[in-house]
Amino acid sequence: MSVTTLKVAVCLFTDVTNLDFVGPVELLSFLSPEPIKHGYIKSDLMLEPTYFHYDSKPFRGSHVGPLVTPDRAYDDLKDGEQFDIILIPGGVGAFPDVVQPSIIKFLQRQVPGAKYVLTVCTGSWILAQAGLLDGKRATSNKAFFKMIQQATDSQNIEWVAKARWVVDGNVWTSSGVTAGIDMTHAFLNHLVGEEVTKTIRGIVEASVRKADDDEFADFHGLS
Repeated sequence: MSVTTLKVAVCLFTDVTNLDFVGPVELLSFLSPEPIKHGYIKSDLMLEPTYFHYDSKPFRGSHVGPLVTPDRAYDDLKDGEQFDIILIPGGVGAFPDVVQPSIIKFLQRQVPGAKYVLTVCTGSWILAQAGLLDGKRATSNKAFFKMIQQATDSQNIEWVAKARWVVDGNVWTSSGVTAGIDMTHAFLNHLVGEEVTKTIRGIVEASVRKADDDEFADFHGLS
């Protein structure tokens, strides 16, 4: 069986929320060489992640998380290099006053040529800051939804309040933190089909929600 490998750029930053990227990556990691080699995942598609940060030094997400060592810095991107999937988590480090130009420049170079773009939580705000959500439907963390909506009022973005996740073309955006797992489950179903995705869900024992199953829009008075 010939295998196609897609390159995934995981876009990290200071004060990223750990679960925003660890949850989705845990599901995506089943499409890596070991599970496929050992035969409990049958897929002709593999994913190869690369972790980016402002620099390549170890850092802590969410202030108290474990040390994470990035593979590369954003500024190390080579001319002509293109990743297939871009994953952008969120966290307080996604706020405009702390987002650094290198991640914005990286996204502006990578997103137009990517096959898929996935954001979790306030990661969609970073994508908006890069000017890459114009003309799109999207969602974000409901606790910060109104703030993000107001901050991007001048842009042509249709923010969807009641949604666990939203798909617009090749752009997938999820609501807050744990919603990234639900979105990634749906993304895997799109990418490799129901049978493989069901196997992965059974291994991680995930109870997943549908795109419109969003109790937190009501919780935050958005619906």
